[in-house]
Amino acid sequence: MTWDGAPPPPQPRPLGPRDAVRIVRRGVPLALLLLGGLLLTLLLRLAERPLFGLRRPVTPFVTRGVCRTAFAILGMGREVRGPVMEGVGAAVANHVSWLDIFALNASKRIYFVSKSEVSGWPFIGWLARATGTVFIRRDPREARAQRTMFEARLRAGHRLMFFPEGTSTDGRRVLRFKPTLFAAFFSPGLPAMQVQPVTLAYHSPEGEPETFYGWWGDQDFGPHLLRVLACPRHGRVEVVYHAPLAVADHPDRKALARAAEAAVRAGLGAAGRSASGAEEGRQLG
Repeated sequence: MTWDGAPPPPQPRPLGPRDAVRIVRRGVPLALLLLGGLLLTLLLRLAERPLFGLRRPVTPFVTRGVCRTAFAILGMGREVRGPVMEGVGAAVANHVSWLDIFALNASKRIYFVSKSEVSGWPFIGWLARATGTVFIRRDPREARAQRTMFEARLRAGHRLMFFPEGTSTDGRRVLRFKPTLFAAFFSPGLPAMQVQPVTLAYHSPEGEPETFYGWWGDQDFGPHLLRVLACPRHGRVEVVYHAPLAVADHPDRKALARAAEAAVRAGLGAAGRSASGAEEGRQLG
C-alpha cells in the first residue's frame, strides 16, 4: 500500500556539479559502511546462530554502530527523547522515510517487521534479512502463522518494531494505526507485555519544504536517496519514546492500536510546535 496524500511530492531541483561532489563524498563512505556492516554481521552469525539460535547477543551492536555512523556521514542531527522501554515488549512508530530504519536502529536493539516485498529488494533486502527483520504478507489468511512467528520472536527476547500505518507519509501527519498486528500481543502464552509508542519527527534543512525527508506517493528510492546525499546542510530527526502501554490494560487489539496512535500523534504535534518556536526565536534574534 502506498499513501498518495495531497499535495503530491514536490519536484526535486536539478542536481549540479556541487551536488555530484556531495553525493560521492557521502555516498561512497555510506555504501562502504553498509557493505562492511553486512559482511561483519554475516561473519558473526556463523558463530552466533548455532550457539544462540534466534537470540542475537552480538550482531545488534553492529547494526547500532552502522546506523549511528550513517547519520555522522550524512551530517544529519538525531535527537532522542524519553526513556527507552526495558523488558519484554514491542515498539510502534509512524513511518516517514527509509531513514526511519537508521533512526530507530541507532537508538536501541530492535527487530523490524516489514512487508515481504522488501526481502527481494537488491542489497536492502540482504541487509534486512541479515539484521533479523521479520517479513510478513498483509494477508488475513496468514494471520495465524504470523502470530505464531511473533510469539516465537518475543519469547526469544526480541523487541519487535513495526509501522502500524502500513505505509510511509510526508511526515506531517499520522495515519490511522491498523490493529491487525497488535493481536499477537494478546496471546495467552506470552509474559506480561508492553508496547512503546515512538514518534519520528523530521525537521527539514533550511530552505527546503517541511516534507523534504518524506518518502511517499510515486517517489522512487534512487532519486530520493540522491536528493538526501546532495543536500548541502541537513536538518535533524527527533526520536521521541513515549510511556509504554501495558497490553493487559487494554481490552483488545483495537483499543491498544488507538492508544498507541494517540500517543504518536500527540508527540508529532508537540515536535511541530517546538520547531515553530525555535524558528520564531531565530527570526527574532
